[in-house]
Amino acid sequence: MDVEQIERIRAFNRYYTQHLGVLTDRYLGQDRPLGPARLLYEIGDRADLRDLRERLGFDAGYLSRLLRALHEQGLIVIRSHPDDGRARIAELTEAGRRERAELDERSRRAITEALGGLDDAQRAELVAAQATVHRLLRTASTTIAAVDPAAAEARDCLRRYAAELAVRFPEGYDPDVLTEPRAVDGVMLLAREHGRPVGCGLWTRLSTRTAELRHLWIAVDARGAGLGRRLLAALEADAAGRGITTMRLGTHHALTEAIALYRRAGYTETENWGSSPYNQLTFEKPLVSGPKLDPADKRDREISS
Repeated sequence: MDVEQIERIRAFNRYYTQHLGVLTDRYLGQDRPLGPARLLYEIGDRADLRDLRERLGFDAGYLSRLLRALHEQGLIVIRSHPDDGRARIAELTEAGRRERAELDERSRRAITEALGGLDDAQRAELVAAQATVHRLLRTASTTIAAVDPAAAEARDCLRRYAAELAVRFPEGYDPDVLTEPRAVDGVMLLAREHGRPVGCGLWTRLSTRTAELRHLWIAVDARGAGLGRRLLAALEADAAGRGITTMRLGTHHALTEAIALYRRAGYTETENWGSSPYNQLTFEKPLVSGPKLDPADKRDREISS
């Protein structure tokens, strides 16, 4: 990366952190720094401590200290999870809810005051620029790597995918049709943002040179940053590198965003070649030919993550 680019980003970071007041121990004029104030916001009415740790990137010790301080101030209580006795949740007390409401009001007021010197066009320009920065930072922090299809995080991603389709499809969606780990004779890829799974996809071999793309999915809160396009391209590249020359896929009329993605990526509609009731539209795309398979051994090469 260009040295000048690095220094300009560092300068922006220094200005922005000072502008937001995160360097003080009285964030937004309250009697606490940014860390515990942010934690109040993230807890909301109730939050699983494991989710908080993963979402905020806190180590267990630091999170424990922040929670203890908020508890001593009467702002939260810690309880056992109602559905999992091994887990714990944090809940805001009535005082905690008032404190969070005050925090929200102070934040909105600070933004209004800070941008008061801009006209409507300038504010719109700033908001658009921040949206671009947010999107690009999310893109930079998201990784795509191969995963064992039987791994817990892989199966959890597929269950989240199935749960969304069950709501979006008028006829519902049967999770029993999800590809079993033993049936993935291609590869499964997982997208992670700050280590948290936010998307998945896999391909399986239909014949020596033809594969089927399955279960391409991006979590709702990770959409809009081009991750679906990246994940699709990574699956195609992996398949091409293993000798696949044609990629096929099926999708549902309800998934308009997915259909648009596939068309933009060069997929063309074909006659329905499968038996799945959810594949109301079927597509295929030629891939750049990868290395030839050894006729004596047609097993797939392993992909290292």
